[in-house]
Amino acid sequence: MMEERANLMHMMKLSVKVLLQSALSLGRSLDADHAPLQQFFVVMEHCLKHGLKVKKSFIGQNKSFFGPLELVEKLCPEAAEIATSVRNLPELKTPVGRGRAWLYLALMQKKLADYLKVLIDNKHLLSEFYEPEALMMEEEGMVIVGLLVGLNVLDANLCLKGEDLDSQVGVIDFSIYLKDVQDLDGGKEHERITDVLDQKNYVEELNRHLSCTVGDLQAKIDGLEKTNSKLQEELSAATDRICSLEEEQQQLREQNELIRERSEKSVEMTKQDTRVELETYKQTRQGLDEMYSDVWKQLKEEKRIRLELEKELELQIGMKTEMEIAMKLLEKDTHEKQDTLVALRQQLEEVKAINLQMFHKVQDAESSLQQKNETITSFEGKTNQVMSSMKQMEERLQLSDQARQGAEERSRKLQQELGSRVGALQLQLSQLHEQCSSLEKELKSEKEQRQALQRELQHEKDTCSLLRTELQQVEGLKKELRGLQDEKAELQKVCDEQEQALQEMGLHLSQSKLKMEDIKEVNKALKGHTWLKDDEATHCKQCEKEFSIARRKHHCRNCGHIFCSTCSSNELALPSYPKPVRVCDSCHTLLLQRCSSTAS
Repeated sequence: MMEERANLMHMMKLSVKVLLQSALSLGRSLDADHAPLQQFFVVMEHCLKHGLKVKKSFIGQNKSFFGPLELVEKLCPEAAEIATSVRNLPELKTPVGRGRAWLYLALMQKKLADYLKVLIDNKHLLSEFYEPEALMMEEEGMVIVGLLVGLNVLDANLCLKGEDLDSQVGVIDFSIYLKDVQDLDGGKEHERITDVLDQKNYVEELNRHLSCTVGDLQAKIDGLEKTNSKLQEELSAATDRICSLEEEQQQLREQNELIRERSEKSVEMTKQDTRVELETYKQTRQGLDEMYSDVWKQLKEEKRIRLELEKELELQIGMKTEMEIAMKLLEKDTHEKQDTLVALRQQLEEVKAINLQMFHKVQDAESSLQQKNETITSFEGKTNQVMSSMKQMEERLQLSDQARQGAEERSRKLQQELGSRVGALQLQLSQLHEQCSSLEKELKSEKEQRQALQRELQHEKDTCSLLRTELQQVEGLKKELRGLQDEKAELQKVCDEQEQALQEMGLHLSQSKLKMEDIKEVNKALKGHTWLKDDEATHCKQCEKEFSIARRKHHCRNCGHIFCSTCSSNELALPSYPKPVRVCDSCHTLLLQRCSSTAS
């Protein structure tokens, strides 16, 4: 492999050198008939085929260098035009021809070196097509790319139409590269010229690469400018947002100042009120000491009662939540059981429909079985008749054969005995022949009848076999019917059990509904009205007098509003409280009216 790589490397150098020298002499414009150009493509094809893996298929082995060249389309979008134009050429039918056309077009575009450099840079993709020691996988590939850069100065005008690229034989012509000593001496000048041209090409390639990098940098600068403008816009939006937030903060500060001033004024007012109340309190302190002690005792009792009521309320709330959960669970159970009941009823109806269908099928099968038994008996009678007729025909045939043999014997005897009576005997013989022909015709007709009877007999046998198979199918259907009847009995049992369970569930549901109604009534009694807080009420709900130390607050246990002692001095037994509790005057009259209406 190393020697092959070295040989191909030398041949590529020679072919590129000869091609450049001939192009300088011809003015750098080449066509398809130029021999050094053709040899260059042959050497390039050998370089691309070196170390190429063989792909096996159903047709045979395939070894084409067009596969790796197709990768250039994926790696370099500029090569997509070459690939599409190569595929659209109708004259190219093999991958080898497409690969040669691709090389022609890449050389005409002056990008053959660029495309191959892209391929060699992605060796992990080339490893699918080439062996590890192939020319394209080693350092010689980069050297070839460097040699191909010098071909960018050439102008190749190659016409692919009419060229048979599929059947060309790639053979290297070494006579082009074998020259005399004089040619070698004169080649030094050409080498100098080629060196100058190579340097010029190198500088042009560097200039082209630099222009590409400049274009990329310009695009990056444009992108950075766009991002900078976007960031500036975002910064301006952020500054506007900060200004609006500062304005809102200032407004909030002003509102806070107003609220603080209002609160200070309210505090001053409350201080003045407290001062006035303190003066009045000092004036009435002696008379209120005894009242205060009584009020303190009442306060302790009410606190104790309030704590008990709060505990009872918590217990009632817990009972309420438990009852709601139980209600939800019972509703879920009822829905599920109703769904199961509906499903079981549907299954029962389906089973009934299936049983009816199977019963009708069994009746049809039994009726068809009876008809077929009748047809079998009729066919058996017919077969017996046919057999008897066949036996009669055979007996008649034997008799006719015996008669014919006797007639022949008689004719022979008569011929021997009565030779003189030939005329009369010939007439008798002709009659006998006619009788024989008639007997033969009868025999043929009887044979045909016998064959027809045999066919009918075979047909009857086939029908008998079909009827037997149908009988077997009917027996299988009977077995299936028995199995279905057993399943029906089992399903009937399950259905009866489920109906019993549903009846029991209905009883449980009725009981649970009664319980739920009781619970709802208790909940209605528990719900009542909203329980106002002490801080929310400053005046009595009924007389609208302001509360003070002398006029204390009392909750109505029915509506939850706050009243004074005079407006809530009544007591009644409520459903949520076992003992009589404090109730306002309006609730007292309302509850008394309800009790009287229910009693009546």
